[in-house]
Amino acid sequence: MSNKTILATCYAVNPYKGSEDATGWNLIYQIARFNKVIAITRENNQKAIDKFMSDYPDEVYKNITFLYFDLPYWMRFWKKGSRGAMLYYALWQRGIVTFIKKQNIQYEIVHNVNFHNDWTPSFLWKLNKPMVWGPIGHHSIIPAQYMKSYSKKYLIKDKATWLVKNFFWKASMSLKKTIHHSNHIICINKGVEKQLNLKNKSFTIMPAIATDDFFKGIIARKDTFQLISVGRFVPLKGFDLTILSFIAFLENKSEAEKEKCKLTLVGTGPEKSFYKKIIADNKVEKYVEIIEWIDRKELMKLYEKASVFLFPSHEGAGMVVAEALSFGLPVICLDNEGPGEFINEKCGFAISHSDYDTTVLKLSEAIHQLYSDATILEKMSQNARIHFEQHFTWNKKGQILNQVYNQL
Repeated sequence: MSNKTILATCYAVNPYKGSEDATGWNLIYQIARFNKVIAITRENNQKAIDKFMSDYPDEVYKNITFLYFDLPYWMRFWKKGSRGAMLYYALWQRGIVTFIKKQNIQYEIVHNVNFHNDWTPSFLWKLNKPMVWGPIGHHSIIPAQYMKSYSKKYLIKDKATWLVKNFFWKASMSLKKTIHHSNHIICINKGVEKQLNLKNKSFTIMPAIATDDFFKGIIARKDTFQLISVGRFVPLKGFDLTILSFIAFLENKSEAEKEKCKLTLVGTGPEKSFYKKIIADNKVEKYVEIIEWIDRKELMKLYEKASVFLFPSHEGAGMVVAEALSFGLPVICLDNEGPGEFINEKCGFAISHSDYDTTVLKLSEAIHQLYSDATILEKMSQNARIHFEQHFTWNKKGQILNQVYNQL
């Protein structure tokens, strides 16, 4: 079964978590379906990995060897949760090369698997082996018109981050060397290709989002019209657009029609009180519910009850899009380098950037179209499920990775 040994560095790996941690775990597992893998991750991930592997035994684990590496305490005492994560990640990336050289291990290919961005360098090329870099993503600055409802601090933070990224793109020799020495680059979205100017490089576009398939059976017709949106309550996720477009959609509906419509927001975060205020000011408490974070299995039940996934997020990623598609939910999002690239016109609506009020209006029109035409809703639901099966299963990602290794 296994023909090569891949040395994979994965900063974040936790089979019990979602997002970046889930991606780390699933990509290691997928590499191991076809090849042997030596996976190096942080020491604080070991407990969860060991527990998961003993609770859910699997033949594929025979191909996985985990090694754990962290910088000494004096180099990381200042890191608290996600605060300082990017800086620590950069230092971790530098330190890992020496660690690998001391291990006396045999491998054919090195692969820097995550954190997902196109501005932090990797140093694995120093190991003098064929190197794969990615999936890496490009996150554009949030267009200013979508930040105006929020406190200035977010706009300042977003601009500051953008300046840091631009510094790396333009001036970082380490980043230039990473690009130069990568034999293959896996890009989450098309923005990476443009930003890093990859036209003469070997690269693949593969969104890093995927999900386990919890959906069972057929997509049932629903008596109610439920919209769902999932994520942290921060400006990046665009929940203000979600709520306001739903309110605009309700505007010309009769009481009897409104009774059948509902928007469910799953998540929490610093902007929760702001969103509750929009809901209260517009007197739509009856039709909008906020559910704090819930167990993943419970979340899957909510997807199953819903009709549409409303997600006008500004980010270049979005694991929840794959989850929604897996349940046959048409997706309404913005036409951007994130969700806008993950869907097509057969399974959803990608609304292009314009001024704030026009964006809200266009989103509400897309909601109305799915509400008022059962045939379109049904067709798009079926296409959402097909789109998921073709692009967003983990096994599909595993096949792509294997093709990349075989070409090196």
